[in-house]
Amino acid sequence: MAKPLKVSIAYCSECGYEPQTLALVNALMLTFRHELSEIELIPWFDGSFDVTVDGELVHSMYRDGGFPENATIIAAVRRHQLVAPESPS
Repeated sequence: MAKPLKVSIAYCSECGYEPQTLALVNALMLTFRHELSEIELIPWFDGSFDVTVDGELVHSMYRDGGFPENATIIAAVRRHQLVAPESPS
């Protein structure tokens, strides 16, 4: 079974990025249903739109430019699901 992951989306609320944020949330919820442990929304500022999956920044508007394709974020979640949790030593 895939490990449940947390997805965080920091978006510029001053810029009106809510529609893009909610569209991504919708795509994640429809794709993964109960496979995600959490989808965190972080209203931010300064033109940001950053997406992290399990603590890894997978998209940054500053670094990558623009908004991510939903399929890109879905693929990142799938990659993280395949990573086996570290076993205790």
